[in-house]
Amino acid sequence: MTQAPDSDPAGQVAAAQKALADAQAALAAAEAQARDATAEHAAAEAAGSTPATGSGAAPASKPALHGPLGADAVATIEAGYSFDAPALEMGALVNGEPIPAAQIRIPIAMVNRHGLVAGATGTGKTKTLQVLAEQLSAAGVPVFAADIKGDLSGIATAPGTGDPKLLARTQSIGQNWTPQASPTEYYSLGGMGQGIPIRASVKTFGPLMLSKVLGLNQTQESSLGLVFHYADSKGLNLITLQDLRSVLNYLISDDGKAEMTELGGLSKATVGVILRELITFADQGADVFFGAPEIDVNDFFRMDGERGMVSLLGVRSVLGKPELFSTFLMWLLSRLYETLPEVGDTDKPKLVFFFDEAHLLFQDASKDFQSTITQVVRLIRSRGVGIFFVTQTPKDVPGDVLAQLGSRVQHQLRAHTPDDAKALKATVSTYPISDYDLGEVLTSLGIGEAIVTVMNEKGAPSPVAWTRLRAPQGSMEPTPDDQIAAAVAASPLLAKYQQAAIPTGTANEVLTEQQSQAQAAIAAQHQAEQNARELDAMQKQAMKDAERQARENAADQKRRDREAAAEVKRQEREAERLRGQAVNAGVKIARVIVGKLFGRSR
Repeated sequence: MTQAPDSDPAGQVAAAQKALADAQAALAAAEAQARDATAEHAAAEAAGSTPATGSGAAPASKPALHGPLGADAVATIEAGYSFDAPALEMGALVNGEPIPAAQIRIPIAMVNRHGLVAGATGTGKTKTLQVLAEQLSAAGVPVFAADIKGDLSGIATAPGTGDPKLLARTQSIGQNWTPQASPTEYYSLGGMGQGIPIRASVKTFGPLMLSKVLGLNQTQESSLGLVFHYADSKGLNLITLQDLRSVLNYLISDDGKAEMTELGGLSKATVGVILRELITFADQGADVFFGAPEIDVNDFFRMDGERGMVSLLGVRSVLGKPELFSTFLMWLLSRLYETLPEVGDTDKPKLVFFFDEAHLLFQDASKDFQSTITQVVRLIRSRGVGIFFVTQTPKDVPGDVLAQLGSRVQHQLRAHTPDDAKALKATVSTYPISDYDLGEVLTSLGIGEAIVTVMNEKGAPSPVAWTRLRAPQGSMEPTPDDQIAAAVAASPLLAKYQQAAIPTGTANEVLTEQQSQAQAAIAAQHQAEQNARELDAMQKQAMKDAERQARENAADQKRRDREAAAEVKRQEREAERLRGQAVNAGVKIARVIVGKLFGRSR
């Protein structure tokens, strides 16, 4: 019986040798093709066919196909980002190597359809944010961004001529890099840190956002809403945390007990919990964030000539309170939404707002709070404001919000743990269908590379593009503190916001005055009662004294009467004695006379 070829050892060896020879031949052919393509690309660069400016309008060159995409896919992506209108230049398509002719861009008119910049720590999100902010400013669009660690402050500083490594990288993606600083205004929360102080009144901050910051549960959040309603109905202006504490203390006092009962559903125990949280919050230094003057959001729309002002909110001093600064950013967005008029679709946004560490905003958020966020994100674009959320994975952002984000810049993701792998799978599922194996690509992206898809001029998603991103034109190092201090000192806004104002007519002032008046009235009543008691006592004492005096006078009169009667009797006795003596003397005299008359004595 003859053995089958695949079971014959000699046949297996021969087959393996043939497969090895075929593989080596294929490898040699691929290397030759790669060398030819590289030479062709180098010749095209030498002939000046790579982009000479940062506009992205480079002549097409035949791409070297070293990556996962075929020529048709590369052409589709290149055409998908060839917008006629002004656009933000993100970088060049990568297909093994960058293709300078295939520039990846975001139409400026579509920036108010919002976006997401995501990726693991250290993959280049902050630099992407800086690239976007610089170009928006240069296009005349003001920018607001939170500077979490101070890295973004370099946008205000021109870095010099650039090192060879940077220039080689920028040239490879068709970026004509030149150093340039952007006009920058520095802000800080309540003056903690360097920058113009940003403050909010407790009233405009509102119960939803304050509940998020305090970590209240849904019941406590509802109760706090009742307290705000009560304060508003009574004309009690909530400016500082002390104002809110005064209202809460009043409601659980004897004077406010009846009014708290009228509110319904507000228990003394719940008020006590809110008060304790407020006291802890204030002890952590949060008092400085609430007060007057409140920031005017219109100050974020300033221009420096033709360039938009970049407003940076430094939060390094409050990194230990992440819920605070993330909720404060949401408050600013809400104020923008409430303040700005409808403008519809415009050629460019009036303001672009970068929301860094966005996952902190949605973490443990109540349904009402998430509903507020979704509504603001959905409607604020009609006010001419674009929002870019910056976080680690799209999974950090609720689906209702994620659905509103037209541009996506996804940096590298890591899949070292089961949770990471789950997040990676969820991220891949949010992208349009493409020729990429996104699960593999997203974990192999280099620093400064990202998967990009944007909303094109017609409102449709652009092709998914592996992109090597542009380098910032400002410094990639933080601006020195002394330069920041000098910029803050020279700001025209410093005089307006530097000193915390002491407003009048606040809830604390009104309730303190009411309490003082009530205490004064009580004191006056107590004094009147005391005076009445003293007068009554005096009257009683006077009556007692009169009675005593009358008794004493009567006793004196009786004594005097007795003495007078005794004197009369004494005088009568004396008169009787004198009469007796007179009689005796008369008898004696008569005897003497009779004796003398008759010559003898008797």
